[in-house]
Amino acid sequence: MSPWLIGLIIVLAIIVLIVVSNIKIVPQANAFVIERFGVYYTTWHTGLHVKVPFMDRIARKVSLKEQVVDFEPQSVITRDNVSMQIDTVVYYQITDSKLYAYGVERPIMAIETLCATTLRNIIGELELDNTLTSRDKINERIREILDEATDAWGIKVKRVELKNILPPREIQIAMEKQMKAERERRARILDAEGEKTSQILVAEGHKEAAILRAEAIKETKIREAQGEAEAIIAVQTAFADSLRMLNAAAPSDRVIALKSLETFAQVADGRATKIIIPSDMQNMAGLATVLKEMVVDGNVDHSPKQPAAENTAAKAPAGSTNPIMPPLGDSQSGFGKGFAGVTPVVNAQSNLQNRALNPQNRGNSSAR
Repeated sequence: MSPWLIGLIIVLAIIVLIVVSNIKIVPQANAFVIERFGVYYTTWHTGLHVKVPFMDRIARKVSLKEQVVDFEPQSVITRDNVSMQIDTVVYYQITDSKLYAYGVERPIMAIETLCATTLRNIIGELELDNTLTSRDKINERIREILDEATDAWGIKVKRVELKNILPPREIQIAMEKQMKAERERRARILDAEGEKTSQILVAEGHKEAAILRAEAIKETKIREAQGEAEAIIAVQTAFADSLRMLNAAAPSDRVIALKSLETFAQVADGRATKIIIPSDMQNMAGLATVLKEMVVDGNVDHSPKQPAAENTAAKAPAGSTNPIMPPLGDSQSGFGKGFAGVTPVVNAQSNLQNRALNPQNRGNSSAR
């Protein structure tokens, strides 16, 4: 083989190697920034591309996927002069490969520095309590500021999150005490509310029970009053019927006097300490004498005649004692002279019963 042929083969092999080495495939979600003679020429996206040898070069390979970077904790001071450490997490995506390659040197470091300064500005306007409770607002403000600043760098800031907020140990201890005190306060409030509710329920139960008892007493009294009213009506009706029957029977004066004497005897049964004796007791004593004669003789004379008590009183000398009743004084002398003991009346009634039941006494009366 001649040397010229060997040289030609070698040259062809070199040309093939050069061409093959300049064929590039851009993967999915990636972009290549191409420079020609040191100047930006174009951006390759996904697919097969051929680079001109010795003229073009790949200046930067850029990933178009969303990326996350965790920055170191930054020291910040709140409005109430509390120093703390806050570390942030930034989610970003490259939207323009050319601006990302030529916009800023070391863009990730630029984003970290901008995030730290923005965070200090925002936290410096808030107090400690607001810082701990306003994470969403802080995240949104930082994202807006970073997104506006990184537009010129071909970067889109998607989200910013405060990963940790680390106050000093003394502040943490104070916060723990405050939280414990708050929880104890809430527990006491809940206990007090429970006790209040319990007492209210018990009071309402007592109230309802008292109302029911009062209604029961009211109903009982109403029914008792209705029963008493019906009983009074029944008694008065019976009494009225008895009076009508008595009037229909037309009783004589002697029967009426006898009933009066029986009633007085029931009154003077010994249980009363004082008895008011009517002023016509002399007439009642005379009626008792007539009844004695009726029992002794066994005959009832319906003809009117003077009572025996009046004859006896007429025949008796002044100052003598009535065999049935002791003298009660003048009937017109006043109410005070109408009082006497109950023993003479009871003795008179006993004498009438003894004479009615004893035949010997009846014979002696007949002889007289």
